[in-house]
Amino acid sequence: MRLALLAALLIALAVPDALADSGPPRQGVVNIGDGKSLYAANCASCHGPAGEGVPTTLRGAGDVAGRGPALRNVGELAADFYLRTGYMPLEDPGQQPTRSTVLFSEQELQALVRYVGTFGRGPAIPHPQPQRGSIAAGQKLFVDHCAGCHQIVAEGGYVTGARVPPLVDANDRQIAEAVRLGPYLMPHFSTAQLSNAQLDSLIAYVDYAKHPYDPGGWSLGHLGPWPEGLVTWLLAGAALVGLCLVIGTRLRA
Repeated sequence: MRLALLAALLIALAVPDALADSGPPRQGVVNIGDGKSLYAANCASCHGPAGEGVPTTLRGAGDVAGRGPALRNVGELAADFYLRTGYMPLEDPGQQPTRSTVLFSEQELQALVRYVGTFGRGPAIPHPQPQRGSIAAGQKLFVDHCAGCHQIVAEGGYVTGARVPPLVDANDRQIAEAVRLGPYLMPHFSTAQLSNAQLDSLIAYVDYAKHPYDPGGWSLGHLGPWPEGLVTWLLAGAALVGLCLVIGTRLRA
């Protein structure tokens, strides 16, 4: 608790007066001062009072082990992604971020994201438009860049040293943010590597993969041909055994 209060005091000294007090909140306007207070109470012990990072482990507010990267020039994009997915805050700086309950209200999220965006000049929050994309083109892009870890049906998996999350709960903006950001072990893709138009197509395919069209009727969780083949043989085997029992009963009669 003392460290959290100290962090709040340091922020007050480190942030320019123009950002330190934006006056009383107005209707429909996010007060950046609220974000400053939220940052001091929830983020400063790991990321530093002014987003400079904490290279060594310290015990911060709530006895949380603080050791986090710098937030200079990460922009609103990174803050929006990590906070809206519940990846942050972490209980332990060494654990892999996973999707969990979001701890802030919508107004608090907007204020905190906007405040982190003042730490330098970073990328803004993307606004993808997958309705303009092509599912077929997106599937090819997903196969080339994503399926090796997330599987072709975007259901996640495991790689060396990490769990690959499924994308069923990721909305369009979060997918775009993850592509540009590259959270945890995921590589990031710049606009030179993946244009915004290509990103729209990729997101269109991911949206389709969440609820694909199943002409066969029984998807079996979209696990692939091997599980489908095993289930087919099991059903066929059970049917053959039943048929043999019926034939045997008639012959004895």
